Amino acid sequence: MLYLLTTLVNSLDYPFYKSVTIFFISFISNAFSAISGGGAGLLQLPALILSGVPYYQALASHKFATVALGLGGSLRNYKSLKNDIYVAWKILIFGLPGVIFGASIVEFISEQYLYLILGIISILLAFYSFFKSDLGLSSGNNELNLIHEIRFLILIFLIGILNGSISSGTGLLVTILLIKTFGMDFLRAISLTFFTVGIFWNFTGAIILSKIGSVPSNILLLLVVGSFTGGYFGAHLSKLKGNKLIKKTFTIVCLSVGISLFIKSILSFCMLIKCEY
Repeated sequence: MLYLLTTLVNSLDYPFYKSVTIFFISFISNAFSAISGGGAGLLQLPALILSGVPYYQALASHKFATVALGLGGSLRNYKSLKNDIYVAWKILIFGLPGVIFGASIVEFISEQYLYLILGIISILLAFYSFFKSDLGLSSGNNELNLIHEIRFLILIFLIGILNGSISSGTGLLVTILLIKTFGMDFLRAISLTFFTVGIFWNFTGAIILSKIGSVPSNILLLLVVGSFTGGYFGAHLSKLKGNKLIKKTFTIVCLSVGISLFIKSILSFCMLIKCEY
């Protein structure tokens, strides 16, 4: 991996230290994401923006990279998926239209409102996970009635819209929705999230967003390698340590993502007010 990283860095226009920094940020953020079920954008997306990549290009690059995260996580936990293929089809059939819609309207919506909503939801999820001591620690197979089925499909579509328009936190929402709806444990729910959201949702969103602005290929390779290796490592660690580690990491990542998005929303509102005056 170190040889591959060195080869990639030497072929890039970026300074060596910046390239190495981007790789390790990608690796670390995706490793945590693989354990918690989402939140890779907490570090990776801001790192791209701070390195000078415009928002839409950074978002598209991040989504392409998280496809590698989904592949890395799914490769390690593929055995957990075989019993939930039917649920995966539901997530794809009803979620992908939401992703397409969200990615198509991202140019025309105010990001600060989405950040605020998703930030508040993520913070509430963190507190819910903390106080619900048995959440996601055991796995079951809840049978859904028609009302619960419709509610699940509507929520998947709405989360898909958020996934297409902003990056951080939507994998966490799908993970917790699977746990609450079907009675899954964290490991099972996260495996399904990586397979559906990580690979198919993010790839679809990345393709649409790349049409808005070109994706900077000079750092995309670093992100893909960092995401894949980080995703595989995180999934391997969660498999070894079990649901208690995943639950703790999920709570921390939810809280961190929520606070980050909330602050980002407030700063955006302040800048908007300042520009008006």
